[in-house]
Amino acid sequence: MIGDRNPLRNLREFLQMQQTSEAVMSDATMSIGGGVALTRAGLGWKFIRWGLGLFFVGFLTGFIPILHYMHGALAGDVGPVFLKNMTLWWGCPAVLAELTLKTGGLGMTAIGFCHLALARDAGDTQVSSREQQAATLCSFGLIAELVSAGAGYAIGVYFWPNFFFEPVQTGKNVWLALQGISIAVFVVGLWFSFSAIRKLSAQFQ
Repeated sequence: MIGDRNPLRNLREFLQMQQTSEAVMSDATMSIGGGVALTRAGLGWKFIRWGLGLFFVGFLTGFIPILHYMHGALAGDVGPVFLKNMTLWWGCPAVLAELTLKTGGLGMTAIGFCHLALARDAGDTQVSSREQQAATLCSFGLIAELVSAGAGYAIGVYFWPNFFFEPVQTGKNVWLALQGISIAVFVVGLWFSFSAIRKLSAQFQ
């Protein structure tokens, strides 16, 4: 066949087509590290995927307080110190992580839909490195909150036994500081996203 007379040329054309295909796919790749250039629609889906995933983790975390309440009720472990702190802490160490993951995950999902709307109305252009960092910071902040709440509590109990319910103020301060830093990382990413979305959406006012 005539097309087979120059196999090297056919091979070169095939490799060029493969490289082009890989380049197109890489533009849509959603890497959490943020090192790959993303379009606005790609960034939107990145926020949505991570936001929904972290919201689901927060939903599962919400069963911990329920089981904690059931255990405490059955065991009769409702002493005066526990009741004194229950209004402020809701009686369970997992509540702060639960609420942060749920609200943060929903917030990331909302940001994702904002980026999809901007991609539709303002054009699906590539986003800045700062906007990509926003997705990384938000995701990392929520994951760090979960880790610091869970692992931090276990480590705190090792150094300050029953620090949450006594309470041992030093242990609670350290434990909350770790969670506060994690939430602060999320807030920074949230601010990066908010600033970019507000700036781009101003043209539609």
